[in-house]
Amino acid sequence: MERDFLSLPARAVKPRSTGLTHVLDKGLPVPQTTALLEAAGEFVDIWKFGWGSAYLDRQLEQKLALLAEHGVRACLGGTLLEIAWSQDRVEQCLRWAADAQVPLVEVSRGVMPMSVAEKSALIARAARSFTVLSEVGSKDPEQQLEPEQWKSEVSEDLAAGAWLVVTEGRESGTVGTYGPGGVVLEEVIDAVVSVAGHERILFEAPLKDQQAWCINRFGPDVNLGNVALDDIVNVEALRLGLRADTAVLPPRRPSDPPSGPPTW
Repeated sequence: MERDFLSLPARAVKPRSTGLTHVLDKGLPVPQTTALLEAAGEFVDIWKFGWGSAYLDRQLEQKLALLAEHGVRACLGGTLLEIAWSQDRVEQCLRWAADAQVPLVEVSRGVMPMSVAEKSALIARAARSFTVLSEVGSKDPEQQLEPEQWKSEVSEDLAAGAWLVVTEGRESGTVGTYGPGGVVLEEVIDAVVSVAGHERILFEAPLKDQQAWCINRFGPDVNLGNVALDDIVNVEALRLGLRADTAVLPPRRPSDPPSGPPTW
C-alpha cells in the first residue's frame, strides 16, 4: 500500500553513497536475520559483524547470502583484524574474508598497540582486496585524542585508501566523539568534518540523542554507525523527520488561528 500523503526529505535509493545506516550484529541467528531484512532491509546499507563474531558465526555463509540478496554490504569488525595483526596473521585473515566473499573490512587500532604508520600500512594492504572502513578514536575514555590528532589520523587514513572513516563511539556511545553520559563533543566532530566533509565520515551513534544530533546538524543523509538492530526503523524515522527529535515545525503565520483540538 503506497503512502504518499506526507512531504518528507528526499532519500537516495540503494546502493547509497551517503545517508548510510551501518548496523551492529552481535550474533543474530539466521531466522531472525531473515525476518529483520524482510521487514527493514531497505533501510540498512552496511552490516558489521561486531568484534570477532564473524570468526565464530557458524551461519556466516548463510547470513552473507541473505545480506547480498537484500543489497546490504557485510563488514568485518576491526578488532578481528587487529588481533590477526598482533599474531602476524593478517594475510590469513584477509584470505579467509576474501574466500567468504565479505566485501568490506574495518581497520582500527583501538585494542592493540598499533602506530598510525602501521595502521596506514594495514589500510593500504586491505584496500588491495576490499573496500576499507578505517576507525579513529580510542575505546578508553581516559585516553581522548586532541582535535588535531583526530584531524591528522583521519587525513592519513583517507590517504592510505580508506573509503570512509568511522568515528569511535563503541556500543555504549560514551567514548571517542562522546563524553560521559553520551554527550557529543562538538569540537571533535568539527575537527573530523573539517578534513573531508561529513560525506566521508561515518559517525558511530548508538544512542537516539546522538543520532538526532547528527541528523539535525548534517541533514537526513548523514552516515550513522553502530545502530542497534532493534533501532533500524527508528533511525529511518529520525532521518525523515517522523520523530519529535528531528521534526521540523512549519513557521506559524500571523493569520493562523491558535492551535487547539479539532472541531469536527
